[in-house]
Amino acid sequence: MTFADLYKRLHIWRLRHISEQSYLLLLSVVVGVFSGLAAVLLKTVVHLSGQLVMNFGNTHDFTGGGNILTFVTPLVGILLTILFVRFVVRGDIGHGIPSVLLSISRHKGKLPPRNMYSSLVASTLTVAFGGSVGLEAPIASTGSAIGSNVGRFFHVSPRGVKLLLGCGAAGAIAGIFKAPLAGVLFTVEVLMFDMTMTTAVPLLISALSASTVAYFLMGHDVQFAFKVTEDFTLHQIPFLMVLGVFCAFSSVYFLRCTDWVESWFSRRKNWMRKWLVGGVVLGVMIFLFPPLYGEGYWALTELLNGANDDALFANSVFNIFRDNSWVALAILFVLILLKPIATATTIGSGGVGGTFGPSLVVGGLSGYFIAALGNQLGLPPQSTANFALVGMAGVMTGVMHAPFMGVFLIAEITGGYALMIPLLITSTVTYICVQPFENHSIYARKLALKGDLMTHNKDASAWHLMDLQKLIETNFATVPEDGTLRDIVEAIKHSKRNLFPVVDAEGKFLGLIVMDDLRQTIFETELYDKLTVKELMMTFEDKDIVHSSESLVDVVNKFQLSNRYNLIVVDDSGHYLGFLSRANTFSAYRRFISQSSEE
Repeated sequence: MTFADLYKRLHIWRLRHISEQSYLLLLSVVVGVFSGLAAVLLKTVVHLSGQLVMNFGNTHDFTGGGNILTFVTPLVGILLTILFVRFVVRGDIGHGIPSVLLSISRHKGKLPPRNMYSSLVASTLTVAFGGSVGLEAPIASTGSAIGSNVGRFFHVSPRGVKLLLGCGAAGAIAGIFKAPLAGVLFTVEVLMFDMTMTTAVPLLISALSASTVAYFLMGHDVQFAFKVTEDFTLHQIPFLMVLGVFCAFSSVYFLRCTDWVESWFSRRKNWMRKWLVGGVVLGVMIFLFPPLYGEGYWALTELLNGANDDALFANSVFNIFRDNSWVALAILFVLILLKPIATATTIGSGGVGGTFGPSLVVGGLSGYFIAALGNQLGLPPQSTANFALVGMAGVMTGVMHAPFMGVFLIAEITGGYALMIPLLITSTVTYICVQPFENHSIYARKLALKGDLMTHNKDASAWHLMDLQKLIETNFATVPEDGTLRDIVEAIKHSKRNLFPVVDAEGKFLGLIVMDDLRQTIFETELYDKLTVKELMMTFEDKDIVHSSESLVDVVNKFQLSNRYNLIVVDDSGHYLGFLSRANTFSAYRRFISQSSEE
């Protein structure tokens, strides 16, 4: 028996004996396990290879207190990434989470099989050599691809494929942080899944499976492991609100800065020039400010553990100012400003990585900066470690528009809920302050501008995502503008419709002949050659005509303004294309909502 025969028999047996919902629960475990393995593999490989690179660098001389190799290695890593993408993947590696969101919105959750490994390898090459990006988005993209391809391999429904894609993303985030609730909330808030009983259980099972795998392989230690020793007190509320406002500033700056830098690189078409410019700029920034090297978690961990001298001045040209607190504060602020630039430069010049990790780092630096500044100014002392952790949730809220994920991620990695009230206060203030400036997360903003985003508001999204071209009805007989009633009668003989668009010699729409208006005239044969089309046709206003470049949102508005059951469709030059039926348009809308619903 061949594998194909066995595969077919198993599929038939499954259809007969296991329901779709039970099948999805089983597959969510499989997806969670593989996503957790992928997360552990990525973290381990990057950690070991990064240590190898840095140990090699530590055997070399230092120049002016800075490690000269940190200038070179990011350039090498980005070049290796570019070569891998161009000559091994040989195609677009995608853009991480935005690609996943586009797949959910437009492609029924389908992701290419190569996405299960391409982001892993490419981000490893980028980050291990010092690229200033995060690993969370690549691993979430990888987990999503695992879920998508597992679902398609086992022939689940399109709705099931989307759900397993979400399970993969939840498992990846849960595995990399050992935080199952954060993984589920990532899928709900960032990937915009609806939280229903149909989705909640598989997502939670996948996240728990991934976390279990990570615990089994890596033990109980987690990123930023920190035990909170200082309890929340009421006098901290004003300081936490100030932190929330500062995190909002950091978030908006992060979003605008990364967008501008990546746009600048995208306008440059020569990949070698982009690599050289980006690599040199990145190398200079990392040489001057070593905490920008790689993900930046090592510096943040040192800050949390109170070793701020090692975090800010190790291998730094500013080492001579190690004992100056104001210089340390200045470096912290500069790092907040430079980290988004370093991240966008890494990605724009050809590196592969995400903004999830950098947003956490910027948040931690922001929280530490506010607490340290207040302490330096003689204000009531605040815990710099606690504020750093709370700041991480704040900036994550502002950048990703995911307040609950940020709150529960920090709560889970700190092993309890001692910081719950500070986390909620700061995240709420940040979200309120960011919302007037940025309506969408860093992952969704460009898709939203293109109309390619399926949000929680399915009603509004449906009109944006439906394809107008597929709704155009073209089985209408046209009549020439210089024709007569005889030409209209001839068109009636060969048409089953009661509308007849009038066009000129170039095919441009001029008016409409309505069958109901001819019921008496059509039987008067002596008028066939006397009455002209121009005399009989009805002209239309702009509100009755749809241009093919318009969105279905515009079409719906025109249906509301017009009492007509059909709207004429023309191209931007006015050439007739067909009709849009009110009944067919809203029937298609109901079908779309039904197919995209999670229930």
